[in-house]
Amino acid sequence: MELRELLLSRRTIHHYEPDPIAEGAIERALEAAIRAPNHKLTNPWRFTRVGPRIRSQLVDLGVELKGRKKELTPKYEAKLREKYGNPAELVVVSQIVDDDPFRRREDYAATACAIENFCLSLWSEGVGSKWSTGSMTRDERTYEMLRIDADAEEIVGFVWAGIPKEIPDTPRRPVDEVLRTTQ
Repeated sequence: MELRELLLSRRTIHHYEPDPIAEGAIERALEAAIRAPNHKLTNPWRFTRVGPRIRSQLVDLGVELKGRKKELTPKYEAKLREKYGNPAELVVVSQIVDDDPFRRREDYAATACAIENFCLSLWSEGVGSKWSTGSMTRDERTYEMLRIDADAEEIVGFVWAGIPKEIPDTPRRPVDEVLRTTQ
């Protein structure tokens, strides 16, 4: 796939086929991720590939947390379990916490670029992804399950990956609505 086509066609995928993704796709995506730009070459990103036992625990945690916000009917719980449990892969992305607020901001930007590289690499192989945040990414139990030291690292997001069941259309504003030109 040509780069421009790749950039313009990538979408956030919400629904996945139950099939596994190609062997090595995650590793190739990680190689692309760590080539992201980062000021002073701090390499602030860390990746945790979540296995089935911890994934099951995270699904339970996600259901519990959503159940606090909305009535957890059997239908809603099944929908949540499908949402959290169905994508073939889950990679949690965190960044090393720097004491300097400016460096921390630069490192967050670099980590976001790494996530985009990761997602684009997957997309080039027909693998869809979704970068998500939310209460589960901030819950102390998530850090404990993943063995991430919350004093040293901050979770930036979960990246769910799998074979897309459908590719949504996501309208964007035209360039002339988001571009300013100065003299």
